[in-house]
Amino acid sequence: MNSKERIALILLAALNFTHILDFMIMMPLGNYLMPYFNISPQQFSMLVASYTFSAGIAGFLAAFFVDNFDRKKVLLFGYIGFLIGTLCCALSPTFEFLLISRIVAGLFGGLIGAQVLSIVADLIPYERRGIAMGIIMAAFSVASVFGVPFGLYIANLFNWHGPFFFVAGLGAVLVPFLMRFLPKMDGHLTTETARINPFVLIREVARDKDQLLALGFTASLMLGHFMIIPFLNPFMEFNMGFSKFQTPMLYMAGGIATLITSPLIGRLADKVGKHKVYFIMAVTSIFPIALITNLPPMPFYLVLCVSGFWFVVSSGRTIPAQAMVSNVVSPERRGSFMSFNSSVQQIFVGLASVLAGLIVVKNPDNSIQNYEVTGYISILITLLTLIFVFRLDTRLKRKGVGESSDR
Repeated sequence: MNSKERIALILLAALNFTHILDFMIMMPLGNYLMPYFNISPQQFSMLVASYTFSAGIAGFLAAFFVDNFDRKKVLLFGYIGFLIGTLCCALSPTFEFLLISRIVAGLFGGLIGAQVLSIVADLIPYERRGIAMGIIMAAFSVASVFGVPFGLYIANLFNWHGPFFFVAGLGAVLVPFLMRFLPKMDGHLTTETARINPFVLIREVARDKDQLLALGFTASLMLGHFMIIPFLNPFMEFNMGFSKFQTPMLYMAGGIATLITSPLIGRLADKVGKHKVYFIMAVTSIFPIALITNLPPMPFYLVLCVSGFWFVVSSGRTIPAQAMVSNVVSPERRGSFMSFNSSVQQIFVGLASVLAGLIVVKNPDNSIQNYEVTGYISILITLLTLIFVFRLDTRLKRKGVGESSDR
């Protein structure tokens, strides 16, 4: 990997850190927001889902024009708008204002994820893309290790507004570096792609089984993973009795573990096959999901071990999955397809949050019921993803754009 590739990946990982942190910090804030606004689990799940639904809509609409522009410009436009929306979240005085602010942040944030993945795919050949995706996904680990615990520490020290001020301020510092050091990404621009009709684009996706499989894979992956996340923190505090100073350690321990393992899993995926690594991580993830959502009384250090292992295998699934999905289309159509993919991703994250909110019930003492049901659903959907990944891998190999059959 040369210096330009390395600098670009570091900058994109830093941007991804703030973007992911803004989304991640919302879920653990359920402990604060539900009592503060006196809202139900359903209303809290809508706060989480409002961002993802608006991001999904924005990503879908963006698919019709993003390939007509320099990817760097689209990324910066979306990121600056996202930071403005996050600042509005920090200043929100009421539940309704916060809900609207999350929608605004999501509208711009929906442009970010697809552009990051498209830029990585354009910069890095498929043979080395596993490690590149590992570096990008390490932003999730850093957000878990540092961002979420520090954000919750700010919330404990001041109030729930603090974490959003932190994200907005950090992003504002990053913007000038992105402008200065991220290279132009306009190599995909051609006369043909600039004039593509939106309806033609939709028809191309609908007729391409590879793209449909990839979108189905993304949908099931997000739905299964995010069924249990929104109410993890409330469950640990109000049901298990762990304090607000202990629960951030769950994210810290998981983040430290994935920070170490993500690059290693990326290298392993490049070496032995992305579909094989996904299978191992997906099957292994079933056990911590079942345990976390049916957690018996146990010492906190054992809970840290279980949740940390779950973070590792969950992150380990995403790395080969993103690499495979990014390879189903040519570079000329990658920005549009990845916008569709990002849209599906966001919508199904929001749908997972809404479904979890409908399943979970809050008791008068703030404890929750039916959390284990979300775990069972998550396991079933995780098993479903295995069908998608093997069919997608088979089709990519037939087209000669995947990995060799047996390494």
